[in-house]
Amino acid sequence: MTLQGESAATRPGIELGGRAGARRRGGPTLGRRLRRDPGAVIMFLVLVVVCIVMLYPFAFMIINSLRTETQYLNGSGFSTSSWSGLFSALPVGSELLNSTLICAGSIAIILIGSSAAGFAFAKLHYRRQNVVFLGIIGSMMIPVQSIIIPEYVNLSNVGLVNNYLAPILVYSALGMPFATFLMTVFFRGLPDELIEAALCDGFGYVGVFWRIAVRMAAPALATVTVLQFIQIWDDLLVALLLLQEPANRTITVGLGVLSSGRAVSIPALMAGSLISALPAIIVYLIFQRYLISGLTMGVSR
Repeated sequence: MTLQGESAATRPGIELGGRAGARRRGGPTLGRRLRRDPGAVIMFLVLVVVCIVMLYPFAFMIINSLRTETQYLNGSGFSTSSWSGLFSALPVGSELLNSTLICAGSIAIILIGSSAAGFAFAKLHYRRQNVVFLGIIGSMMIPVQSIIIPEYVNLSNVGLVNNYLAPILVYSALGMPFATFLMTVFFRGLPDELIEAALCDGFGYVGVFWRIAVRMAAPALATVTVLQFIQIWDDLLVALLLLQEPANRTITVGLGVLSSGRAVSIPALMAGSLISALPAIIVYLIFQRYLISGLTMGVSR
């Protein structure tokens, strides 16, 4: 009995000591996991290769933007003259402002229109609803190259060429179908009981939409914002055709015009490409925690 009592009394101490030792040692390190699991080694190597492939263009831009044309050809040396040459050749500040205004206006229209349409498709029921929804989804398959010339003619007839409103309207029309599809999938995941309870409290469908649905759709709205910002910011075709005045050019069009000259400075283009890529990277980093949840939340439910 004594031995059993002592063993029973000392066993918790031994267990606590083992747990404390495990906490002090921490969990299995990366090296231990790689030695135990050969599959983890393969996955780690694949991720390293993918990381190198993804980061190499940025490293290439940064290094070569800090060189002159001669240093770029020789592959050695560093200088900041390419940055000063870029700002003297292009009005970088005004072009960044133009890109920001066009992106902000387009995304605002897309968010308002797609969220309202998505809520209607998901929670309101009316005749020919599926036909209209399939028509919107089918419009995603229309390439922009096939409609850009008719759009240019129509906008030119109403005097909107070389106006910020022209690319804003085109970008909104191009981005609305996918955004509507994404918002519809998300709103279908909202419980119908929540909508019915809000209707019983006297909100009405407009009140339910603005006070409940929109507030709960923050991940989906952030996802639409990120995807549309990257697409609109990096686009060249629409802005090049509709904004032909130098004062109205976006940063992407400015870099395209700079690269079409007779004497092209590769380091200056690298500096401009780096400036053009930074806003999209910053927006992605700000909203990246909502990106995956916004793409999968409606499906997972």
